[in-house]
Amino acid sequence: MPPPPTILITGAAHRLGAATARALHSRGCNLIIHYGRSATAAGALATELNGYRAGSAVTVAADLSDDAAIAALAKRALEPWGRLDCLINNASSFYPTPLAEATPRQWDELMSSNLRAPFFLSRALAPALLDSAGTIVNLADINGRQPMPGYPVYNIAKAGNIMLTKTLARELAPRVRVNGIAPGAILWPEGDAGFNADTRQRLLAKIPLGRMGTADEIAALAVLLALEPGYLSGQVIAVDGGLGLAGGYD
Repeated sequence: MPPPPTILITGAAHRLGAATARALHSRGCNLIIHYGRSATAAGALATELNGYRAGSAVTVAADLSDDAAIAALAKRALEPWGRLDCLINNASSFYPTPLAEATPRQWDELMSSNLRAPFFLSRALAPALLDSAGTIVNLADINGRQPMPGYPVYNIAKAGNIMLTKTLARELAPRVRVNGIAPGAILWPEGDAGFNADTRQRLLAKIPLGRMGTADEIAALAVLLALEPGYLSGQVIAVDGGLGLAGGYD
């Protein structure tokens, strides 16, 4: 009987990362739950999952803006079970950077979390994923295809994330399949005054399916891309209720 798949999810303590962790755990996976500053939430999630199946989830802290921390995370991800079957690059920074006000620090931070860290972590874990004929799933955004006003640096970073998916799919073929997910309106940003009640209502009115998506709908696709064998690689799938058809966020 083959061992359970082992999966590393970055930024797994909250929101989409936590929903994806629960969905994969329900499919019998062992999980490495990465977090940056959310030690309490990550620990609570691991305790919850280990309550269902003992010894099936561990937490690992790492600052993904630090090269040494990325290398250490890649090494530590292999320690609990001696293998890795999937890397899910979920961790992301998101905030507005109006063109006239964007700073180099903001550029570096948004590029680091959304593009640089996924690249270098994927590279560090490529040998393990090649050994297991594993998968990589990157969390992109529909804003990487259709830019949202007021968020130019984030848009550019996510556009790079989309190309990262395509590039890694070429570089790691045929052993490793690499795909991405581009969510639309799934969870409202936390602490972003730009998404006030009027903005939210205007956005919802544009979505052809007439509602927001759910974290579970993103997680369901992540499970498919992470675990199911298939002929899909180098694809970034929009999960946006058709919002892209309406021009995205404008």
